[in-house]
Amino acid sequence: MSPPEQMEPTDSIASQDPARDEPKKTKSRRPPNTAFRQQRLKAWQPILTPKTVLPLFFIVGIIFAPIGGLLLYASAQVQEISIDYTNCNTTAPRASLNYNASQGNDLEPIPSDRVSATFKSAMQSAPEWGWAWEDYRFPSGVVQNTSVCILSFEIPREIKPPILFYYRLTNFYQNHRRYVKSVDIEQLKGRARSASDLSSGDCSPLDVAPDGRPYYPCGLIANSMFNDTFGDLTLNNAVQTPEGEINTYTMTVEGTSWSHEGDLYGKTDYKPSDVVPPPNWQEQYPNGSYTELPNLHTWEQFQVWMRTAGLPTFSKLYQRNDNDALKAGTYRLKIYDRFPVEKYSGTKSILISTRTVMGGKNPFLGIAYLVVGGICILLGAVFLATHLIKPRKLGDHTYLTWNNDQPSSATTTGRAGGA
Repeated sequence: MSPPEQMEPTDSIASQDPARDEPKKTKSRRPPNTAFRQQRLKAWQPILTPKTVLPLFFIVGIIFAPIGGLLLYASAQVQEISIDYTNCNTTAPRASLNYNASQGNDLEPIPSDRVSATFKSAMQSAPEWGWAWEDYRFPSGVVQNTSVCILSFEIPREIKPPILFYYRLTNFYQNHRRYVKSVDIEQLKGRARSASDLSSGDCSPLDVAPDGRPYYPCGLIANSMFNDTFGDLTLNNAVQTPEGEINTYTMTVEGTSWSHEGDLYGKTDYKPSDVVPPPNWQEQYPNGSYTELPNLHTWEQFQVWMRTAGLPTFSKLYQRNDNDALKAGTYRLKIYDRFPVEKYSGTKSILISTRTVMGGKNPFLGIAYLVVGGICILLGAVFLATHLIKPRKLGDHTYLTWNNDQPSSATTTGRAGGA
């Protein structure tokens, strides 16, 4: 009797391993069988029919047209006067600084293309201008003989406050990339940045002065700050008294910047001897150096200028009066003319304006609403007439072009020849 066959150990182990018996799973790129992955989610698609489209056109037109009319009405309530005083010291005649009734008027009318006025009553006389020389004392104490542009214009009717005084520049591109980047935020916040810190920053090319000290404030924006100075509005029949000049409409620079803008600036840690004023500022500081550093946290005119404009023509608020009405009369305004707009072929103007709940004078938004509303009503009327005169049956399969195709002559000829 032969001995039983001995089973190999490896075969026994293999028979006890279930993983070897199962077939290998093949990898699949098929997404999971879910409604989202298999695109079986419920969907809704509007069917544009005359019953849904026509009311939509008329509803948009009926809503937009009255809104446009209200916006135009609000814009028309704004009273303002704008005077371009570019090249006043070369175009206008030489005049005396103060009005003297006994000597008569020594001003000349301003060209009409330089004046734009919108009042509720018509102006009885055209604005006039002239120029003269006068010593001006800067806040730093420096006195400089400056060209003064003298404007005379009429306010035909009393204007209620608030009265806003702007300066307007044209062809000045504050949105240029290098111009916008040329600033050091940390320095504006009050930190004493060293020359090496600024030279490696964004203030180039106005970061460090030739003597090695940093500019404060550095950068192109601060250096090009608008530096014309505007006086108070003075009636031509103003009387000088020991207490001062009466019949003068005084404005303030307080409240010209946004309420939160002061938080972006701080009182600097620099000492006056540590820094140098920007090149365009040095005429108002003795020997081109600081005796006292400006406090950027409270200097609202600087904050307004540093808020760069997006378009080459822009207006910035210079001063305002929120309490007193501007009485009717003929006013004089002194402008200490220092900002050179001729270098870049620009212009500069003053703008005295009121405001409404919709802001300043801007008829564009109202016109846009009226145009959109009018177009919607016109299209709605055209489509309604078309629908009534020549209606189209909804879902008519005869409009499907592939059902109306006829066999071509070439196909017919070929079949006939084959036959």
